[in-house]
Amino acid sequence: MIALSLAEIAEVVGGQTHDIPDPSVQVTGPVVRDSREAGPGSLFVAFAGERVDGHDFAAAVVGAGAVAVLGTRPVGVPAIVVDDVQTALGALARHVVRRLGATLVALTGSAGKTSTKDLIAQVLQRKAPTVFTPGSLNNEIGLPLTALSATEETRFLVLEMGARGIGHIRYLAGLTPPKIGLVLNVGSAHIGEFGGREQIAQAKGELVEALPSEAEGGTAILNADDPYVRAMASRTKAKVILFGESGEADVSAENVRLTDTGQPAFRLHTPSGASDVTMRLYGEHHVSNALAAAAVAHELGMSADEIAVALSEAGSLSRWRMEVTERPDGVTVVNDAYNANPESMRAALRALAAMGKGRRTWAVLGKMAELGDEALAEHDAVGRLAVRLNVSKLVAVGGREAAWLQLGAYNEGSWGEESVHVSDAQAAVDLLRSELRPGDVVLVKASRSVGLEGVAQALLESGAEGEVSAR
Repeated sequence: MIALSLAEIAEVVGGQTHDIPDPSVQVTGPVVRDSREAGPGSLFVAFAGERVDGHDFAAAVVGAGAVAVLGTRPVGVPAIVVDDVQTALGALARHVVRRLGATLVALTGSAGKTSTKDLIAQVLQRKAPTVFTPGSLNNEIGLPLTALSATEETRFLVLEMGARGIGHIRYLAGLTPPKIGLVLNVGSAHIGEFGGREQIAQAKGELVEALPSEAEGGTAILNADDPYVRAMASRTKAKVILFGESGEADVSAENVRLTDTGQPAFRLHTPSGASDVTMRLYGEHHVSNALAAAAVAHELGMSADEIAVALSEAGSLSRWRMEVTERPDGVTVVNDAYNANPESMRAALRALAAMGKGRRTWAVLGKMAELGDEALAEHDAVGRLAVRLNVSKLVAVGGREAAWLQLGAYNEGSWGEESVHVSDAQAAVDLLRSELRPGDVVLVKASRSVGLEGVAQALLESGAEGEVSAR
C-alpha cells in the first residue's frame, strides 16, 4: 500500500484510535485479513466470522510486525476501531485509488473473468508495473484488498469484479472507479440466483454505467459477439471498443485454429495493425479472452506486435483452470475443477476433444451449481455434447445433476461403458486408476463446491513414478 499514517487512516475510515502511542506511525506494508500474512509495516483487518474472529489474533499480528489492527473493538494493541470493518476497508481502498496515478481496468462477465484478467495483467506488465486480482478474489472484500496492494510505482491496476445480484458491481465500481471497463459475456452462471439472462445483463452492465465519459477518458470494451453485451453500448457515455468475430469488431481474430496439442493460434487484428499469436493456453475459448485482453492493451498504447508476443508467452496464473499436467506414463490430466457453468463446460469439452485427437479421452464431470430451473436441461445438454465430440468415456460424479449428465449422454447415443455414473470422487478415482492407459487424456471439471480437484490430484499422485512435469 502507499504509505499512510495511522492518523490519516483513522480519518479516512471514520474510526477511533486505541492504544496507539504515536498516530504518525505509517503503514508501509500490505493490508491483510489473514493473520499468517501479517508482517512488518502491515495493517491487519479483523473480520469476525462464524467460526473465527480476527480480533483474537490481534496480539499475534502486532508481534509479527503489523502496525495496527482495523477492527470493531479495542484489542489491547494499536487499533483503529470502526462500526463496520467491510465499509471501512472499502473507504480506505477508495482513498488509496484516488491517490494513485494508476489507470484502473475493471472486468466482469459470466465466464472467463479470471483467465482474461490474468492475460491482461501479463500483457500490461510488459509496459509498466501492474497489480491485479489474485485468483478470483473479486468481491467486496477481495477487491479492496487488491487495490490496497498497489504502490506508488503501480501504473496499471486490473480488477476482476463479480456479482451475486443487482447492485453488486455498482458498489464495487464505486470503491475503485475504473477508467476502462470490460464486459466479456452474459451466460448461464448464477442464473438461478439472478432469475434470467436479462437480469444478469442488467447487473454486468453496471460496470459500463460507472465509467467516465469519453471526454474524460472512459472506455467500454464490449464483446461484439454477445448481443446482451453489445447492447450495453447504449448504457455508457464512455468510448466503446468492440472485440470478437463480428464484422463490427475493432479487435478481431483471423484464421483461428488449434494446434495438435489443442492450443489456439490466430492472426490478431487491431486498429494499429496485425500480428500472429500462438497461445500456451488450451482451448479455442481463450481466443475471445485474448481478444479482450488485446483490446485493453491497444487502448493503453501497445502495438499489435507487442500484444501478440505477450499473448503468445502468457500462461495460466490461477490454479485449477485448464491446468495441464503430463504424468511420466504419458497420461495427460487437465484440471479445470475450479468452477463450472454451461459455457465453460462446453469450452472445456471442445478443448479435450482437440487435445485428444488420436488418443482416448475421458471427461470426469460433476454438478454445475446455481442453474435454477435450467439445471436439468443444461446438464443433459453437456452429456449429449460429450457424445457428439466423441469423448471416449464420460464419468459423471455425484448426485442428481451427475445422473442427468450421464442420462444426456445415454440418450444421445452412448451405450455400454461409454458413460458411467459414480457416487463420489473416490469412486471416480478408483475407476480411473483401474482403466487409464498411457496416452489417455483426462479432463476433470465441476463447480467448486463439488471438489473434483481432488480427483486430478489423486491421478497425478498415483501416476507419479518420478517427477511429474507440468506443461
